[in-house]
Amino acid sequence: MTDPCDAPPDGELRFLALGDSYTIGQSVPEADRWVVQLAELLRERGFDIDNPEIVAQTGWTTRDLAKAIESHDLQADYQLVSLLIGVNNQYRGQSESDYAGDFAELLDQAITFAGGNKDRVIVLSIPDWGVTPYGANFNPAVVSEEINGFNAINRRITEEAGIAYIDVTPISREAVDNPALIADDSLHPSGVMYGEWAKLALPAACAALSRE
Repeated sequence: MTDPCDAPPDGELRFLALGDSYTIGQSVPEADRWVVQLAELLRERGFDIDNPEIVAQTGWTTRDLAKAIESHDLQADYQLVSLLIGVNNQYRGQSESDYAGDFAELLDQAITFAGGNKDRVIVLSIPDWGVTPYGANFNPAVVSEEINGFNAINRRITEEAGIAYIDVTPISREAVDNPALIADDSLHPSGVMYGEWAKLALPAACAALSRE
C-alpha cells in the first residue's frame, strides 16, 4: 500500500488552522507551533504547502472561534483544515450539550473551508492541562475526567462525519513525568510536545493532501 506521505500532489497547497491557545502556540516561538511544525514536516516530504493561516487565540471557546470566523474573509479553497477547540469550554464550566452543538457547527464550517471535501479536514483532541504545574492548583482528577467527556463528544462527532481524528491527549498526559513537555508558563505545551503532535498528525495530513 502506498504511503500517502510519499505521494505529494502537484501545485501549491493552503492550510487553515482553527482553534485556541494550542493552535496559536501560547508561550512558544512561532516556529514551535504544532501547525507550523506540521507544515515543515510536510515540506520535508515534498509537499508545496504554505505557512498555515491561523484563526486562533488564547482563551477562545467554541463561540469565540465561531465569531472570529465570521470576521475573517475565509474562502472555501483550503487543501488542509485543522480544528482543535474546547478546552476553554471545559475550563469555564460550560455544558457538554452546548459544546456538542457548537463543535458540530464548527466542523461543518471546516468542511466548507476545505471546498466541501471532508477528507481534507483533521481534528485534534483536547490535551489534558490538569497534569501541568498550573493544573495542580485545581483538581487534576476532575479536570482529566471533564477533558475525557469533552473529547468523547468531539471524537464521536468527528468520526460520525468520517473525518480523521488525532488523539493527542495521551501525549499531553506524559507531561506529568516529563517537564520538558511543558512551556515556561507551566500550563501550555512546549515546542517539544507540539513536535510530537505534529508527527502524530502527519499521516492524516498527508492522506488529506494526497486525495483528489
